[in-house]
This record gives sequence, C-alpha cells and structure tokens, in this order.
Amino acid sequence: MGPQILEDILVPLSFFALVFGIFYIRNRENMALIERGINPRVTDARPKHFINLKWGLLLCGAGLGLLIAYFVDINTRMILATDSSKNPVVYFSLIAIGGGVGLISSYFIERKYWAETDKKSSKES
Repeated sequence: MGPQILEDILVPLSFFALVFGIFYIRNRENMALIERGINPRVTDARPKHFINLKWGLLLCGAGLGLLIAYFVDINTRMILATDSSKNPVVYFSLIAIGGGVGLISSYFIERKYWAETDKKSSKES
C-alpha cells in the first residue's frame, strides 16, 4: 500500500513540474530575446514551406518500416515454425529507420529547393 500512494502523488506532481518547467524556460528565453531586440516569434528567416512534406515523409517512412517489420515477423515465424516468436524490437527499429529515412529525404528535397532558390535570387540581383 505504501509504494502505491507514493506513486499516486509523484506522477501528477512530476508531470506538473515538467509542464511548468517547459513554460518557465520558454518564457525566460523569449524575455532574453526581447532584451536583445530580437522578435521571438521570428526565429528563422526562411519560411516553413516544407512542414507538410516533412510530416508526410516521416509518416510514410514509419508506415513502410512497420509494413517491412510485419513481413519480417511473419517470415521469421514461418522459418522458426513457432507462434510465440513475437519480436517487438523489429517493429520499433524498422519504424525508427523508416521515419529517419523519410526525414533525411525531406532534408535533401528542402536543401535542393533552397539551393535552386538562392541561385535564382542571386542571378536576379
């Protein structure tokens, strides 16, 4: 009964402390930027055109990783001839690999776009 009561108290308290800490640190950072004369709302000079592309490639990569993990799991069950060989490590690792590949491809697409845009703007000037 003792550890359960301690858990019931510490979990909400630590969640509150985490949320409070995040907002406190963000507020301190914004105040420091304002003191230097920088607008905290505008942190990057380039617009965020590619946020949908980044999320789309991330989710497609994670879905593709999940599909590959499913096929790997099915094939290893057939090879090992056991029903109890569920391996969650395969699922988590291939989801992470697929999501990472999606984010890396998003980076290269954005880099190519910005290089072409910078080239065009330098030719016009």
